[in-house]
Amino acid sequence: MGLTLILAAGVPAQAGHMDDGSGDGPNQSSPEHVTDPSAPLADLDAASQVISDGPNAKVVRNLQLRSRGKRLAPQATTDVWAYKRFAYTGTFNSPCGGEEGAGIWIWDIRNKNSPRFVDIIESEPGSRSNDVKVATMNSGDILVHSNETCGPGGMGGFEVYNVDDPRNPVHLATQRIHEPNQTLQTVFGGVNRGVHNLYLFTQGSRDYVALATHGNAWFGSTQIFEITDPTDPQFVSAWGPELLCEEAYCSTDPYNETNPTVLVNHINGWIFCLLTPCFGGSQIRSVHDITVTEDGNLMYAAAWDSGLVLLDISDPATPEVVSIAIDPVNGSLDGEVNSHSVWPSEDGTIVVEGEEDFNAWVTVQPPSNLTFGTGTPTAPLPGTAISTSAGDDFEANQTGNDGTVDADTVEVTAGPLSGNIYPAIELAGDQPRFADTGPVSGDIVFIGTACDGDVILNAEALADGGIAVARRGPAGCTFRQKNFNAAAAGADAIVIANNLRNDTPWSGIRVWDYSDPENPVLASTFDTTCSAAASPIPQCDPFGTYSVHNVIVETTDEGQVKAYLSWYWDGMFVLDVTDPYNPKEIARYFDNSPEFLESNGGLPHDFWGVGKQPGEPWIYGSDRNGGLYIFIEQGSGSG
Repeated sequence: MGLTLILAAGVPAQAGHMDDGSGDGPNQSSPEHVTDPSAPLADLDAASQVISDGPNAKVVRNLQLRSRGKRLAPQATTDVWAYKRFAYTGTFNSPCGGEEGAGIWIWDIRNKNSPRFVDIIESEPGSRSNDVKVATMNSGDILVHSNETCGPGGMGGFEVYNVDDPRNPVHLATQRIHEPNQTLQTVFGGVNRGVHNLYLFTQGSRDYVALATHGNAWFGSTQIFEITDPTDPQFVSAWGPELLCEEAYCSTDPYNETNPTVLVNHINGWIFCLLTPCFGGSQIRSVHDITVTEDGNLMYAAAWDSGLVLLDISDPATPEVVSIAIDPVNGSLDGEVNSHSVWPSEDGTIVVEGEEDFNAWVTVQPPSNLTFGTGTPTAPLPGTAISTSAGDDFEANQTGNDGTVDADTVEVTAGPLSGNIYPAIELAGDQPRFADTGPVSGDIVFIGTACDGDVILNAEALADGGIAVARRGPAGCTFRQKNFNAAAAGADAIVIANNLRNDTPWSGIRVWDYSDPENPVLASTFDTTCSAAASPIPQCDPFGTYSVHNVIVETTDEGQVKAYLSWYWDGMFVLDVTDPYNPKEIARYFDNSPEFLESNGGLPHDFWGVGKQPGEPWIYGSDRNGGLYIFIEQGSGSG
């Protein structure tokens, strides 16, 4: 049991990882190491909102929105994949599998001016279908989508469908993913791991799917399955950054290790960075995303703080490391790595890597990916989380406030903080949800940390019910503890107040020169004004999300190398990276007009995915709040 608890405590807060509060939250870079390159360029480049290693220049913006397939559900839509005459979009946590609208949405895109919704490939109950890929393989047109837990009973793995007729998908197989180490499966329950991203590839007469389990596995965070017979997927191999560990506490053969103590030391010390530190706020070494070359021989694995790993998979059963691209000093504004997404040029000499960061501007933004966990009994109170600055307000005014909390806001209607509306985010877990309970109103009372054994501050003010505000931390004190202790004091709901003090920038892209694949060179970086700012600036919404997310790279017939990027609140981008040492923005879509907001259910665009079919002018974007977008490049542009 002690070993299990150590493992659980090691799980960090990252995008896609659920943080139970057992740690103090992500580490932050020291203020003296955080620079703000946006300040001197913000005015110069205000029109384009772009900072690049290349010279600033006037740019002709020529990314035109042609049409939309609307899905007006907040933060519901995830990845997009376009293939032949159809597009496919995924679903995140809400709605969760088993609820209306959860699954892979199929769109008929023959008419680019008017995409039509076709149907939904429904998610398994309790699972989300985040990623989806479609390709023509030896057995036909094959669709594979990921499974990740998003609710009670949810299972991990992937699903296989034949979509020769996309209007009538035929289910072929369900595959569960397990730890490659048998001891982790049997002793620690390492089975049914969630799949976050995947990629289809072919080697001659054999078909494969490569997948990334992200933070859902300890070992083997990327695995390869053969799907030549798509009704019967067969495990081929696993690889993970744990194989790079050379520390004394690491197993020499981690996939066959049987000593539980050695396994725990290896996982906590290396994967979760407890003994060998990671970089900046990152606390994970795990493969997040993969891309495989067209010939099926090379895999690029974006492996968070292990960097960008190039693997030779010409024999899929024995992946071999070719090189590791990592440069936290020159490649990141805050000294992090966070290797999140990757795509190579057609000849492999240029590789674009995205760095995702959700730990920026932490003093003003509600923290993400927090959970009350699960267990028996279930957590008793509905709950949200708020930013550090909002927590400071309540700590300075501990009683006398009255208001309402729901899944998105804490609103103070009376008392010293009357009139304030604080953005919030609902925690995951087994507690009652605001969608079911409705908003909770009452006295808003600061109760301290509310850990086991702590005195509940201002307990008398909660005796008849109300909303408890508990400060995050310290290490070892879970959010679940706080939930139960606030309920015991009489609270009707709980708000977790973040405790992080140093704002840092968001993140951008790194462009690598892979002319020598065994020795990649960081050629340049690219950031937007908002993503480069070390703290909120007037041009950017302090509660916006300005991390880069996904990328696709295409080489045109004329030899131009273009990177297509989805950049959350900043919009959709096209960069010319033909010269990797001087990336140039050649097109962007961004719209925060009142008319657009009204058309998007009152919410800003929040681009998660980007899709592109080679040789076509159409670019597909997936907006977490608004569904499918179809863009076209027009005009020559200049950078």
